[in-house]
Parts: sequence; C-alpha cells; structure tokens
Amino acid sequence: MRMQFFFAMAALAALGVQTPPAKAQVAPSTTEVSRYDTLHLAAHKGDMVALKMLISSKNDLNKRDSYGRTPLMVAAFANKLDAAAALMDAGANTDLLENDKYDALTIAAVAGNTKMVELLIKKGAKTGLTTSVYDGTALIAAAHLGHVGVVKALIAGGAPLDHVNNLHWTALIESIVLGDGGKNHTEVLKSLVKAGANVNLADGHGRSPLALAKARGYAAMVEILIAAGAKD
Repeated sequence: MRMQFFFAMAALAALGVQTPPAKAQVAPSTTEVSRYDTLHLAAHKGDMVALKMLISSKNDLNKRDSYGRTPLMVAAFANKLDAAAALMDAGANTDLLENDKYDALTIAAVAGNTKMVELLIKKGAKTGLTTSVYDGTALIAAAHLGHVGVVKALIAGGAPLDHVNNLHWTALIESIVLGDGGKNHTEVLKSLVKAGANVNLADGHGRSPLALAKARGYAAMVEILIAAGAKD
C-alpha cells in the first residue's frame, strides 16, 4: 500500500498538482500490537472467545490506541470479519476516524478487502463519509487503487459517485489520473460510468475526464467515455 501511495504522489507531481502533506494509512506496527490489550488485541488476532468475553464485560468498544485506531479499525486492518461483525453488533461506532482521518470502511477499501467492505456496509457503515487528508471517500480511494470488487460494493451501497476531494478530483477522475490504464482501472471507470457518474465533471484545471484519458493514452477509457457522452 505504501508503494501505491508514493506512485500516486509521483503521478500528482507529473500533472503539476500541489499535494497536501504526504500521508498514507498506517497499519498497527509490530511494536504497537505488542502493547495491545483487551479489545484491540482480540480484534487484531480475531480471537472470538476473548472478544465476546470483553464485549460482555462492557469494555469500551471505541477505545483508541496511540494512533487513534478503534478495535473495529484494527479488525479492518487485519481483515478479521467475525471480529468486526461482533464489534458492530455490540454497538461499535463505524463513523470514527483515526489520526489520518480514515474510518474502518476506507481502511478496508484501500486494502481491497471486498468482503470486509460489504460487511461494514451491511452493518451500517456510511459510504459517503468524508475521509483522509484529501477529504475524499472510500469510493475515491478504491477507484484510485483499481479495486474493482470494492468499487462495485461501494456503488451498490449508495456511495456518492461525484464527490470532489480537495485535489478537485472525483472517483472517476482518480481512476484515470492515478490509474495505469490497465484492466482493473478500466473496469473501475466502466463501473462508475454505468452507475451514472458524471463523465463531464472537470478537475480543478478545467480538464475533462476525456481530455485526461486522451493525454495519458488510455484508449479503452477514451472509448468508454465517448460512448457515455463525454466531451473534451
């Protein structure tokens, strides 16, 4: 995920876009995990016996670790579905953000964990929550990374298609400017277009999605956009 993040920063620089402070999601480190106790430790391990006991003992479901992560976020990082479900069923807050403004849903979206994303949405996680230092959404993050399954799950969950982040980019634009033009990013673009994303919503410099796709030589994306009525 770090490599993908710095690839994105390089793409931003190539487009002449001034970026906010460089921050990516920070998963619990080995040192942090070694200091975990109670719910954070059980969530990280997916230890359901311990987790259920701790929940029944009225432990704070939204307790924060040193980086502001809740047990639910830790379960999302570790892709522990049963632990996440138990925490949400017990009343864990899905809307909370850690120090870099990521919620559990965006954490799962960035990791490409489609089943976790589907579970979180089913249990009430908001698909339109504004997250990250870029004031984006889980959908924008997933589109940027080409996570097709996650994008489709978020669309099905009612994620806002045309949210504009503080880089003046939508999910559709990010699939182009931060994508590689390959199968996954093209399928993401196709899914967004099919769902009704605005194909003519320009970036902060007035560049349309079609113009951006043409500039990067992404022929398949250009074809999809033109068929959907996109203009230069």
